[in-house]
Amino acid sequence: MSLFTRTDDREQSGVEGPDPSPPERGRVRRVTAVVLTVLAALLVLFALVAPNSLGELSPAAFVRLPVEALVVAALALVLPPRWRRVLAAVVGAVLGVLTVLKLVDMGFNEVLSRPFDPIFDWSFVSAGLDFLRGEVGGAGAIVAAIGVVLLILAVIVFTTLATMRLTRLAAGRRTASTRVVAVLGVIWIVAAVFGVQLAPGQPIASRSAAAAAFDDIRQVGTDLHDKQDFAAQLADDPFRNTPGDQLLQGLKGKDVLLTFVESYGRFAIEGSDIAPAIDAQLDQETKSLQQAGFAARSGFLDSSTFGGGSWLAHSTVQSGTWVDNQQRYNDLLASDRLSLTRAFGKAGWTTVQDVPAHTMPWPEGQYYGFQHYYDFHNVGYQGPGYAYATMPDQYTLSFLQRTELAAQNRKPVMAEVDFVSSHAPWSPRPTLVDWNKVGDGSVFDPQPAQGEDPEQVWKDPNQIRAAYGKAIQYTLSTLTSYLETYGNDNTVLVFLGDHQPPVVTPAGVSHQVPITIVAKDPAVLNRVASWNWTDGMRPAANAPVWRMDTFRDRFLTAFAK
Repeated sequence: MSLFTRTDDREQSGVEGPDPSPPERGRVRRVTAVVLTVLAALLVLFALVAPNSLGELSPAAFVRLPVEALVVAALALVLPPRWRRVLAAVVGAVLGVLTVLKLVDMGFNEVLSRPFDPIFDWSFVSAGLDFLRGEVGGAGAIVAAIGVVLLILAVIVFTTLATMRLTRLAAGRRTASTRVVAVLGVIWIVAAVFGVQLAPGQPIASRSAAAAAFDDIRQVGTDLHDKQDFAAQLADDPFRNTPGDQLLQGLKGKDVLLTFVESYGRFAIEGSDIAPAIDAQLDQETKSLQQAGFAARSGFLDSSTFGGGSWLAHSTVQSGTWVDNQQRYNDLLASDRLSLTRAFGKAGWTTVQDVPAHTMPWPEGQYYGFQHYYDFHNVGYQGPGYAYATMPDQYTLSFLQRTELAAQNRKPVMAEVDFVSSHAPWSPRPTLVDWNKVGDGSVFDPQPAQGEDPEQVWKDPNQIRAAYGKAIQYTLSTLTSYLETYGNDNTVLVFLGDHQPPVVTPAGVSHQVPITIVAKDPAVLNRVASWNWTDGMRPAANAPVWRMDTFRDRFLTAFAK
């Protein structure tokens, strides 16, 4: 007997004929039928009333009366068998798709603190596969992807079969079903009118499935109009026609490193149990840099993404436009909007893109205007990888120093450097070594420290947060050590987070990330004195917060002449 199919035509009339099977076999069949019906009801109930956030899952969330079930049951009682089956199949398939979307929403809400966007968020599929390749290899990633596809199909198929079984059961017991639907309909109306709730935000009279479907449809409509709105933003570029000799003259002769620290969010330095250690480190490193002649100013940016989608934040900073979805990103890359990298190139700098996490061709990156491009394949790294991170941040900086910054009789360099040692899963992590011994990277130890095995770390939320904090500390130490070793009067470092970290950041927090400018030449920081940023590498709680897309114009204005 198939899982959710009828066993014979007796369900049509509700009349039970003699069972030709032996008594024991008949009892087994009846018990099996009851179990399957209960499972079908539970599956449909989950599809109709389950929330789209793990934090809202509770027994009270399922003690609700979905109006959608009453409407479908009423239609099933009046429609002829053929149209009833069509209704059940269509409704079941729709509920299956909605269930899949709810499950995806749970993951997005947990990691990115927002629901899945049915139009723009497909780019995370490739990003997720890249992450899996780094964790379990190419074959493992393919197996995982196939498993996910099969799971999605199974949810849709079983939800459809469950809906068909329940509507058939209702039609087969028409009189009793009519009475039940009528009574439950009255209860739903009364509960809706008086707002009866068993728990806050969990009304007994539910219409959440219809609301979820409506929200998704409305989101699709909004997304389709977004392209036109973003095109207007791209066209409004006050620096488009600025001559090169009027751009960035306040940084003339300086090597400028625009460095993104993966997952360096405000959570790392404020309002978390890992913040005290990181704050103490930032304060100590501020003092160390001061002794080396450097000064720093820090503030906050409101990122265009949360928990992932680093490329959205990078392009927002570079372009001065709000890039918060994949369609906007694609449209930006196809535009002639002035990027920070292109502005430096126009003003006479050698421009570099250093992205060690890139393991595949990236022709679309030509938008940024870099003259030299380095990724995993052309930096000569011969050491171990660290989970997602293809190489330690220290090697990334060491290669850039040896290849671009140590050269004699050169133009000043502007480089965007994307650090990945603080990318999830944060364990294992590299440790700092003597800069003179970095070489081709084979000096780095591939073995995790005691107690840092990823499988063990990710069993305990406290250990996950601790591992994240240590990863951030490693990258911050790398930056400070680099400045102390190689920094000079012409070094300007701008480092910032791309987004708040996934998994460890609680729901409802801001999208804010720290940003810091470090320089030895006082004239550089004097240019940004009006920004009122905090002295040092740790922004104060009341430090200014800007939208991330405003940084490009503020930076170009501050250093224009």
